[in-house]
Amino acid sequence: MMDYTTFLQIFDSSLRLATPLLLACLAGLFSERSGVFDIGLEGKMLAAAFFSAAFAYVSGSVWMGLAAGCAASMVLALIHGLASITFRGNQLISGVAINFLAAGLTVLIAQNWFGQGGRTPALVGAARFQPVQLPFAEALGQIPVLGPLYSQVLSGHTALVYVALLAVPASWYVLFRTRFGLRLRAVGENPAAVDTAGVSVTGLRFAAVLICGLLCGLAGAYLSTGLSANFVKDMSAGRGFIALAALIFAKWRPWQALGACVLFGLLEALGNRYQNLQIAGMDVPVQLMQALPYVLTVVILAGFVGKAIPPRAGGEPYVKER
Repeated sequence: MMDYTTFLQIFDSSLRLATPLLLACLAGLFSERSGVFDIGLEGKMLAAAFFSAAFAYVSGSVWMGLAAGCAASMVLALIHGLASITFRGNQLISGVAINFLAAGLTVLIAQNWFGQGGRTPALVGAARFQPVQLPFAEALGQIPVLGPLYSQVLSGHTALVYVALLAVPASWYVLFRTRFGLRLRAVGENPAAVDTAGVSVTGLRFAAVLICGLLCGLAGAYLSTGLSANFVKDMSAGRGFIALAALIFAKWRPWQALGACVLFGLLEALGNRYQNLQIAGMDVPVQLMQALPYVLTVVILAGFVGKAIPPRAGGEPYVKER
């Protein structure tokens, strides 16, 4: 039976592990709502994780690292935009190419710069994000039941965790309460109608792709400077693909994306904590517990969570009628 302290620890870990998934999921949300499918989330996260750690180590400033990581991710996003929007290439192939490019280049550059087998040196002090204590966390922690939720679960995370949580209502507002969001969603459904209204389809899609790059940059930077203290080879570990599964699970909506990503984070937290679990007197293999998020990804992509309808113009380059 799980006690309350254990519950708080698992929930706290779930939030930490859900943060990169949530940022990447929101990144995919903007891109796919505009009609540009992006399976290159994994590659952009990986590139951002490396450049964030590398520049944070060299400069001694985590903020310099964050800027470098976001810049690297946005460069890859721009490449994806040029390939799929400007040159009307296959969006899936472009995304796969970005994943391969990032996986190879990060290790190659890391080895050339630091000579540590494709990893960066450990980050300490101002070179990595430090926990942020929310106001009155210590005082409110004395309140039974609800107090520990605030002081031990909500408080004590790094800044990017709170950025990710705030990005959910911000994304909802931008997409569903602004003219830009209305046009962005319209481009993903009927780009010809948007073009007829005199709005640039290309401009809107590039804006969405660059927003996607920025959010992936934040996700990657969090992996290497917030969740961990350095970059290691393939440290994104499939999180970009899990974020895509969460996006489908959430049916391309921000608030549902939050719930889906926390669910994936919870499964990963449970897998990390209960590696020696016994059920009916039998030991559950460690590998099975660690595979829970990936199993759920396969289940979702196999279509067992109900019908999820993507934007109608998604994946198709827009060719202006003459």
